[in-house]
Amino acid sequence: MASGGAFMAEELRSQPDMWETTLSHPVAEAAVPADGERIAVIGCGSSWFGSQVYANLREAAGQGETDAFTASEYPFDRAYDRVVAISRSGTTTEVIDTLARLDGSVPVTAIVGGADTPIAEAATDVIALDFADERSVVQTRFGTSTMALLRAWAGDAAAVDQAIGQARTVLEGISADFTEVDPAILDDALIDAEQFSFLGMGWTWGVANEAALKLRESAQAWTESYSSMEYRHGPIAIAAPGRVTWQFGEAPEGLAAQVEATGARFVEADRDPLADLVRLHALALIKARRLGVDPDHPRSLTRSVVLDR
Repeated sequence: MASGGAFMAEELRSQPDMWETTLSHPVAEAAVPADGERIAVIGCGSSWFGSQVYANLREAAGQGETDAFTASEYPFDRAYDRVVAISRSGTTTEVIDTLARLDGSVPVTAIVGGADTPIAEAATDVIALDFADERSVVQTRFGTSTMALLRAWAGDAAAVDQAIGQARTVLEGISADFTEVDPAILDDALIDAEQFSFLGMGWTWGVANEAALKLRESAQAWTESYSSMEYRHGPIAIAAPGRVTWQFGEAPEGLAAQVEATGARFVEADRDPLADLVRLHALALIKARRLGVDPDHPRSLTRSVVLDR
């Protein structure tokens, strides 16, 4: 088995510690959206999916209208009280362009991997999660640390504390070099599956989208993601023996039986979805290595999308 992805291995294993650090990281009160503010959350790739998680949780908590957009689709004709911009690199072209066009017309909170970046410089308030920055192209700990922070803002800090312990338990079942895994965590049939469909409801739909992206980036795998209830409206046609349907959080009634009737495997773990995402990260790394793919340097990808003008 190839041994690529050394950065990803180190970074994904550090996630529980990163979440603890994130929850205790000082954040200026002015940077956090106030209750009742109408806000937009923007990002690209993993940052967009983290935005989806926060938008659902914040609205469910009654904190105010919250919309999530990929940065290139920001609706400039809508009025917001604040924009939250997420970018690991702080250099994502579409986010920079959106903030430039807003031109100070609305307060901006930037969540970035480093303060000395164009996105941070364009923001009103900056939250630099520099301790969670990464060298791998594939995002693991920065994305999940951002989700942990946003969940805490939405009143879900206690659940994140629980997820920290569960993620550590997952990682304890995997050897330091990722060559040996407790089959109760990941078994060979799951790792070697031909296709994966990831599902979620409410805030976990964003987690499902992120899971599909991670496995696709890391191992060049065939992955899809859907709202759990939407899966039966066509996508279940993909389900078959040797394929996996993976639910984050509680599944809708009857869905497991319907998937299993196709011969596909239905995965639903009794752990926090953020901790289960760590399990998916480990699967992605192991699968990539088995296929001879280096997830630190995925095909056609760079650490930040900086477009030529």
